[in-house]
Amino acid sequence: MERLRLVILIILVIFIVLILFFSIRKINKEKSIEKIEEKKKEEMKINETNLTKINNVTLITVFDNYQHDPELKTGWGFGCIIKTKNKNILFDTGSDSETLLSNMEKMNIKPEEIDIVVLSHVHGDHIGGLSGFLEKNSNVTVFIPASFSRSFKEEIKQTEATVVEVSKEKEIEKGIYSTGELGTWIKEQSLVINTSKGIVVLTGCAHPGIVNIVKKAKEITNQEVYLVIGGFHLSGTDDSDIKRIINSFKEIGVKKAAPCHCSGDRCRELFEQEYKDDFIENGVGKIIEI
Repeated sequence: MERLRLVILIILVIFIVLILFFSIRKINKEKSIEKIEEKKKEEMKINETNLTKINNVTLITVFDNYQHDPELKTGWGFGCIIKTKNKNILFDTGSDSETLLSNMEKMNIKPEEIDIVVLSHVHGDHIGGLSGFLEKNSNVTVFIPASFSRSFKEEIKQTEATVVEVSKEKEIEKGIYSTGELGTWIKEQSLVINTSKGIVVLTGCAHPGIVNIVKKAKEITNQEVYLVIGGFHLSGTDDSDIKRIINSFKEIGVKKAAPCHCSGDRCRELFEQEYKDDFIENGVGKIIEI
């Protein structure tokens, strides 16, 4: 009888020990996951104390299907030059280099003046002008989403341009950041410019969702949003959905909006109605001083 009690006691002790072991293991695992998540958040968040604010930023739309300057050519796609005191950046290259280079020439912008090229995503209406541009100036650093094909990367490297692959948010230049690759099916990066008036969010086609991009830009900088410019990918979208996006812009605190390229006529009309004087009618040839 005593022996039976001893066996039962031993079984109970083992059972309790196992429960404690697995409970502690579960707690440690949860803490480990929390630490990993916190670390990821810290890595994702650009250190606010290190943020550089840029004065005197100029945005020049050099490729778009909407026209601002009748002397320039339109074409399906988008391309915008960011001019700062230290660097000139070409964000996207439109669908063909002939139109891109022609517009740049008419606006007295030499290809040799560009220091950095940033490509938002792999679609031809954003990368089509790259090869012709690199023939004029390959002394540039090209920031591309890491998901681009190996063959495309090799083509750029063969021109002797420097290739930088971007997967997570990254500082491109002092005060200018990439959101990193966003989206699932179509990976896309956008640019965030930290100006003295607030951040400027520059989008190519906004495939990951324009509101998602703006929220990400605000998340990584913790700054107010002064301007969102570029393709909003809202052509053919219902009025109710566009109005919901406009409301989201207002909730986020976006001060000015300049939709172009794939945004659609109706999108531009509704944004203008809501934003009034803070709506910027963007198109090829438009120059915005910040």
